[in-house]
Amino acid sequence: MITLMRRHWKLILLCIGVSLTTLIIISTVVSIWLSGSHNLRLPSLGTIRTVGVKVFNGDLIDGAQINWGTVYPGTLTNRSFYLQSESNTPITLSLKQLNFTLFNSRKENVTGHLPLSPIDALNLTWNCSSVILHPKQAISVTLTLNVSNEPKFIKFLLNYEVVEFNFDICIEAIPLE
Repeated sequence: MITLMRRHWKLILLCIGVSLTTLIIISTVVSIWLSGSHNLRLPSLGTIRTVGVKVFNGDLIDGAQINWGTVYPGTLTNRSFYLQSESNTPITLSLKQLNFTLFNSRKENVTGHLPLSPIDALNLTWNCSSVILHPKQAISVTLTLNVSNEPKFIKFLLNYEVVEFNFDICIEAIPLE
């Protein structure tokens, strides 16, 4: 056996080299294919609507829109800004997601086909759920957008070629009773 290996060592090295090169090429092609077909990203802008509070500063565009940037399934994205009470009495704050819409690559609304609730697909939370604001008081607010990575949501994004989403964010002052 050793004599055979010594006699044909160039042929053995050539076979090993060709095999390794083939494996590297195949794995590269598969990696490129997978990254190209499953690199789900969703750019978006969100519109903030307020009642009884004023929004300013932070990551806002023109004081009315939040640029979420490009978000990916299974990720959290934070955006910060300030709220100031316009009330003459102490208030608490309410946060709601409204007018949720998903668009495909042809700019068509495909929201009606969503296999889970919009809030489960793109869940919005914040750091002000139990805050009391006094008259004219300003506070820093951070919104967190959690993009679902549930398989049925990812399948929906791929099947409907979803490329963009938007929704309104309603922040309302609730007077303390």
